[in-house]
Amino acid sequence: MSHWSDNWELVVGLEVHAQLLTASKAYSSDPNTYGDHPNTNVSAVTLGLPGTLPVPNTKVIDHAIRLGLAVGSTIAPRMHYARKNYFYPDLPKGYQITQDTTPICRGGQILVPVPGGEKRIGITRIHMEEDAGKSIHDVDPFHTLVDLNRAGVPLVEIVSEPDIRTSQEAYDYLVEVRRLVRYLDICDGNMEEGSLRCDANISVRRKGTEAFGTRTEVKNLNSFKNVQRAIEFEAARQVEVLEAGGTISMETRTFDAAKGTTMSLRSKEMAHDYRYFPEPDIQPLTVSEAKKEAIRRAMPPLPRELFAKYTTTLGLSAYDAGILTDDKETALYYESVLQHTGNAKAAANWVMGDVRSWINERGLAMADLPVTPVQLAGLITLIDDGKVSHTLASQKLFPLLVDNPGTAAADLATAHGLLLDTREDVIEAAMNETMGRYPDKVAAYRAGNKGLLGLFMGEVMKATKGKADPRRANEVVKRMLDGTNA
Repeated sequence: MSHWSDNWELVVGLEVHAQLLTASKAYSSDPNTYGDHPNTNVSAVTLGLPGTLPVPNTKVIDHAIRLGLAVGSTIAPRMHYARKNYFYPDLPKGYQITQDTTPICRGGQILVPVPGGEKRIGITRIHMEEDAGKSIHDVDPFHTLVDLNRAGVPLVEIVSEPDIRTSQEAYDYLVEVRRLVRYLDICDGNMEEGSLRCDANISVRRKGTEAFGTRTEVKNLNSFKNVQRAIEFEAARQVEVLEAGGTISMETRTFDAAKGTTMSLRSKEMAHDYRYFPEPDIQPLTVSEAKKEAIRRAMPPLPRELFAKYTTTLGLSAYDAGILTDDKETALYYESVLQHTGNAKAAANWVMGDVRSWINERGLAMADLPVTPVQLAGLITLIDDGKVSHTLASQKLFPLLVDNPGTAAADLATAHGLLLDTREDVIEAAMNETMGRYPDKVAAYRAGNKGLLGLFMGEVMKATKGKADPRRANEVVKRMLDGTNA
């Protein structure tokens, strides 16, 4: 089982359900919130009582278009909703409102990193639908309990092409999808809360063959790492069966995270007949070019565009660009700092360094940072102009910016005596005092031990409380040690 990839090729397609960030549910005004007491976010519509009618949430449509535009999909100009009929205890209506033959988005791509470049993972379709409620099996030993708070919560389902060939590509694809939905503000991407869920369609085929093998679908994957583990186990299992002369049956399987194995849930030999038909209670939908353009104009910069800009125009390393674009708040903060300083590298270092450290140490988010982009840019300008040392800026000035939101860095540096002293007489006095204390070190330096320069520089900076201009101090210290006159 260990080297199955020598002769076999893995083929994976992923289906990702993203719960949308809206105030209300997909087809009713019931609240769309997580973690409330069971069965409190319900009404006659969620309960599917006779005579109730669904009303589409326009925010859901906008979010779906936003995602489609971001991945390069074709947005359907006209579409209708469909009913997917099946009986399930946490779906009170007995059917799910979804899309079948007219998904809102077709085509598109997600790019994932691969050795030496990027790989395109095609998107088959993205469609809108509603979630089912939740069956709870571990509270009552004799009964299954049902919480309908989640019933009717809006989802988009993102179906990939079977373009994924390794478990790492699957992992990177999910990371990219999560980053994208977070940048677009359409989903919080929390797999732990179930707002991003993934099913994997997995098959193997002998290398060099065109035809796909029989696939199994693995459900209930609640983390990116578990998606990777399930794919690796299932691929090895299928190869073992095939090499022993067996056949793979089309079935739905579940992943046991504790054991790292997949188990059969139900056979798919007889495909479910959901008896799809157009939803008669919601009229067909049209999406105009004007609507698409309005949504396109309102979209934030996307991580891929920013990454390209940082690594080319700004000349940052791929590592720096990766950290800065990892989450939207950091990227937008950095973008704001750039509007007030031309020193992109220094701005990157401060955002990735002192700013992130301050946030991480307190367990906060970027939105909680009291230092404004203008203040941080002002601090960088002071350093660039040689008015404040980097050390003092980090140790003294940055904490002052935190405590004085909105006050200019230059004003704080002046008020707290942090501006560098470029007067040579101050540096010379400190150096004379140091040389008097270390005559043996002066002699050693003059005898050729040039490494002692750092000792004298340190003593001078200490004597001037760090306020001596390091460049000027370095010149003065060397001149005095060498015994040459200015």
